Amino acid sequence: MSDTTPAGPSPTGPYIDHTRRWLERAVIGLNLCPFAKAVHVKDQIRYVVTEVETPTELMEVLVAELQSLQAADPAVVDTTLLIHPRVLTDFLDFNWFMELADEALEELGLSGVLQVAHFHPQFQFADTEVDDITNHTNRSPYPTLHLLREDSVDRAVDAYPDAAVIYEKNILTLRALGHVGWAALDVAAP
Repeated sequence: MSDTTPAGPSPTGPYIDHTRRWLERAVIGLNLCPFAKAVHVKDQIRYVVTEVETPTELMEVLVAELQSLQAADPAVVDTTLLIHPRVLTDFLDFNWFMELADEALEELGLSGVLQVAHFHPQFQFADTEVDDITNHTNRSPYPTLHLLREDSVDRAVDAYPDAAVIYEKNILTLRALGHVGWAALDVAAP
């Protein structure tokens, strides 16, 4: 997929390169998401980097990307990773923004058509400690919004036996890997 930058010229390459490395080594390499490999191999992931600096600006980019994904041919662009390294770098702010993202889906009439998943370098599940290795299932090099088609998610879940056990399997995988193993993957932003 073409790499884009909605907010003017920027060095998008490093952000996209680091995100691809994380996707290949952690998400696909550890099989944290068994659905990711197919869209990656088929080059159906659109990587978008924006250097906006406010949540309001990010919402504008998000709305445009949701509309773009809806309009795109799924055989060409099945999913979008919206990487935003300069805004919502604090996880609590980022987590708060997810409520606004869900509201935007509703307002656009895209709830049930698209969904927004989220990844963040400081991601932390409720009731876990900051350094709990299981948080790494959702830790990416940069704050990233993952725009997905509901139809694609449904097909992937239908094709995957016991999709409900993915979360538990990921916890076991990360606990076995540990912090040293995670660091060896070299997927954190420089």
